[in-house]
Amino acid sequence: MADEHEHVPVLLDRIVELFSPVFSDREAVLVDATVGLGGHSDALLTAFPSLRLVALDRDPNALELSAKRLAPHGDRVDFVHAVYDEMPSALQGLGLSRVDGILFDLGVSSMQLDRAERGFAYSKDSPLDMRMDPTTGITAADVLNTYTPGELIRILRDYGEERFAQRIVKAVVAEREKEPFTRSGRLVELLYDAVPAASRRTGGHPAKRTFQALRIEVNGELEVLRRAMPRALSSLAVGGRIVVESYQSLEDRLVKQAFAELAKSRTPEGLPVELPGHGPELKLLTRGAEKAGEAETEQNTRAASVRLRAAERIGDRAR
Repeated sequence: MADEHEHVPVLLDRIVELFSPVFSDREAVLVDATVGLGGHSDALLTAFPSLRLVALDRDPNALELSAKRLAPHGDRVDFVHAVYDEMPSALQGLGLSRVDGILFDLGVSSMQLDRAERGFAYSKDSPLDMRMDPTTGITAADVLNTYTPGELIRILRDYGEERFAQRIVKAVVAEREKEPFTRSGRLVELLYDAVPAASRRTGGHPAKRTFQALRIEVNGELEVLRRAMPRALSSLAVGGRIVVESYQSLEDRLVKQAFAELAKSRTPEGLPVELPGHGPELKLLTRGAEKAGEAETEQNTRAASVRLRAAERIGDRAR
């Protein structure tokens, strides 16, 4: 595995720029909701010497590695083992109710992909695990071996946007009756056979969508994100900013909807003035979703699919 410091955080300069008006020249608190290997956090702590960081991650291994990386910043960092939809209670445990910045870098991390034993990468034969927190929950093998055909088709269609879900599931069910799935290599072989050759030529690796779907199901990623967005936004102080990096359309859509809901006025149309407590709660800082430039994408393949959205909290609504 490559050394963790070699992993390049995506859109790092842009993220520092977006947080700069909030963190410059004053004490502030940032929640890195997905600290991973700590690349973004390290840069932000370095850029803003008065910044305090709350580093969340559901993966204990990520917390261990980021703790080493962020050790030079000393007691400016609090590490919390938690899924990011648990943010309000994690903050409460630290005596915090509102924070000045929140960063989400969604999806699977470089470290998780690089470690074959975690089972995230279809390029390496490994146990079919895919749990972001390997201490709890069902594995990808459990999903493949125990879910009904209908459930598997739904997962592949909804979470992987897989056109050939029915063909794939038919093959999976036939194979698991002979022997339960335990390793990724066998699944990848099945997917090569199940996905038509024409699609393989134009649609990328035939395992990509199925592996994404299994990972999302195993970790409940979309349900967690759906809960996490309103909770995170309610934890953001007026004047604070939130930045979210998504790597697939399903995540980005949820973030877009959560931001849009709070960026619109609730004052009835036709009134000449904004009703107190009914104005927008968020101001969008990006026009749509921002993408990485060509130069960064060439240097860092993970940047190719990133979609960044950012917003600033500008008010509290009447409840």
